[in-house]
Amino acid sequence: MIKNIILNNSNNEPLSIDFRYPDIDNKEIPILVFCHGFKGFKDWGCFPYLLDSISNKGIFCVSFNFSRNGTDNTQPNPTEFTRLDLFSKNTFSTELDDLNFVLDYLESEKECYGYDFDSLTLAGHSRGGGISIIKAATDSRIKKLITLASVASFDRYGEETIKRWKKDGFIEVLNTRTKQKMRLNYSLLEDIEKNQNKLDILEAMSKIKIPVLIIHGKEDLAVDYSEAEALYSICPSATKILELFENTGHTFGTVHPFEGTTEHLEKVISAIKKFL
Repeated sequence: MIKNIILNNSNNEPLSIDFRYPDIDNKEIPILVFCHGFKGFKDWGCFPYLLDSISNKGIFCVSFNFSRNGTDNTQPNPTEFTRLDLFSKNTFSTELDDLNFVLDYLESEKECYGYDFDSLTLAGHSRGGGISIIKAATDSRIKKLITLASVASFDRYGEETIKRWKKDGFIEVLNTRTKQKMRLNYSLLEDIEKNQNKLDILEAMSKIKIPVLIIHGKEDLAVDYSEAEALYSICPSATKILELFENTGHTFGTVHPFEGTTEHLEKVISAIKKFL
């Protein structure tokens, strides 16, 4: 079963949120919250299929669009970047605030929906993986962590780019799928500079002692698999698993719009189910 709700966060900006849950009477089922990445959204490509597959095994799955991801989140299932004004103002701290808002809501509504909030798993893809790591390091409500093609640092910009960014007040990144030029205001870089400790992903991972599953493709051209190895190496958890899949990349062979599953996506799903 799938249910969509739209909530306004503390900045009065909408979040479009999906609940996926099995059609069973059993209460207190485990819950998983999924965070998408940069230039992403909850309905991108394989994400609905992945979460459907996990939900069908008795997990209450929650996915949502970050408030400034660039889609129109007054709609249940937006898939186009029509709010580039909001995208330009996004920051990592804003995404952390959004995630906290979602978790607070889920905690407040646990009796209504019947999931076991005390079994909360947090998962994230790419930049959403980095957000999930930082949140898991500081929030004791999170009991397990899953990263998919996660970044190990938010500071990914070269010296010349930073100089131009500071001079112009913004940079533009090309969305190769939609051919849109997507502006990023200097406030994103400021956020990194002002919150270096708070936004240090490796430092956060060095504090995580809950069970962790790290998944990465060895042909990932967007985020090299060495970042997964760095995350795994620094994590002190007694239960940590690193799954590096050969011959697959950032989205495990899938595209948007979704054209069907792949061998590697099925391996990802199997690894997650086993971990949960």
